[in-house]
Amino acid sequence: MALWCEQAWLSDGWHGRVRLAVENGRISGVETGVDPGPGDERHAIILPALPNLHSHAFQRGMAGLAERAGEGDDSFWTWREVMYRFVDRLDPDGMQAIAALAYAEMLESGFARVGEFHYLHHNVDGRPYGDVAAMAQAIAGAAGETGIGLTLLPVFYAHSGFGGAAPTHGQRRFINDVGSFAKLLDRTREAVADLDDAVVGVAPHSLRAATADELSDIVAMAAGAPVHIHIAEQVAEVDACVAWSGARPVEWLMDHAEVGAAWCLVHATHVSDAERRAIARSGAVVGLCPITEANLGDGLFPARAFLAEGGRFGVGSDSNVEIDAVAELRLLEYGQRLGDRGRNLLAGGAGRSTGANLYRGALAGGGQALGRPTKGLADGEAADFISLKADDPYFAGRRGDAILDSWIFGGGARLVDCVWRGGAKRVEGGRHVARDMIDARYRRVVEALLA
Repeated sequence: MALWCEQAWLSDGWHGRVRLAVENGRISGVETGVDPGPGDERHAIILPALPNLHSHAFQRGMAGLAERAGEGDDSFWTWREVMYRFVDRLDPDGMQAIAALAYAEMLESGFARVGEFHYLHHNVDGRPYGDVAAMAQAIAGAAGETGIGLTLLPVFYAHSGFGGAAPTHGQRRFINDVGSFAKLLDRTREAVADLDDAVVGVAPHSLRAATADELSDIVAMAAGAPVHIHIAEQVAEVDACVAWSGARPVEWLMDHAEVGAAWCLVHATHVSDAERRAIARSGAVVGLCPITEANLGDGLFPARAFLAEGGRFGVGSDSNVEIDAVAELRLLEYGQRLGDRGRNLLAGGAGRSTGANLYRGALAGGGQALGRPTKGLADGEAADFISLKADDPYFAGRRGDAILDSWIFGGGARLVDCVWRGGAKRVEGGRHVARDMIDARYRRVVEALLA
């Protein structure tokens, strides 16, 4: 298979009249300044697809259900109670139906791989299914039917608070000890064995949910695969960590674990200057989810200073309240603008494109965090790329980085035309090729859940 395009954003920047050859799911050749070959599929603009480094797919089914004010002040913690009630009736078939819709929407918006931070493991009574990885199999099934690349991150969750506090009733479907988690991890690896290019990492849920000894045991099980952890998302979490240990969450983690390039610190919203610099030095990726962080009222990560220090980042859709790859980048920049009352704060220097710098950073950091580092559109890389609707009036007169700036800051998912994952076209004309079937099944499942 070969594609020809008028403009493509290759690993070394924009080029014109580009021909991409694809073989066995990877880019097998890149030519620039050439005419199209006989039978080449033709497009106007092609870019590498982004990785989505943090998702809870099932939460797509509860989007909008937590937007009614409570008796007191609403927060992440009150939102969490709504989430607990939603999962009480969800079974593996429902999980697959909701995840498939979320993954189709991710592909339609320009994501080609997802990091699924998967913690809903057990039956509604809290006991394991006959197959302990039944829910992981549902996630793998959703990835298989949509074609999205999957980095599956089974979550270790044992406690409700720092210091090994007993789990609550609402957490009963998440809970494992170290031994049962090891069995779950083995079965999860088997569950994704038939998927193309799948990765399995580990995810200690948070410092609230794992003791120091448990954290050490779970990280050892990764065996070099990705390690993801929620950390410092909420001020209350930081305060509770200090009360328990005398240290802030990232500070404690850096002192008790060998945090490095395999790690993704999800959110890290509330960090001190010293913690921020320590993350940058470690080579770990910060997983930022600006839409969810805004929806939950989490706060703003100090991205401007972090990027200036060489910090690595990626973006994720987290609660999936809205799924739009470049909207995450837009809100990341806008949050810094609102906090610092300036413009183009993440451009990386005078005369540079904010959109291009954000896209480049999220591509590299997301690939690292999901265990599939990428250089983008280059010989030998995975054939994960997108085309944009160049005939849309919004792109009139744009070339080069102006395309990225216009797409990110004024267009969004509606400007995505086609998406290829592993060389297979999964989205055409902005719509997933199996969207009708996925929509119909999703509707049946969620209507039954909410009846």
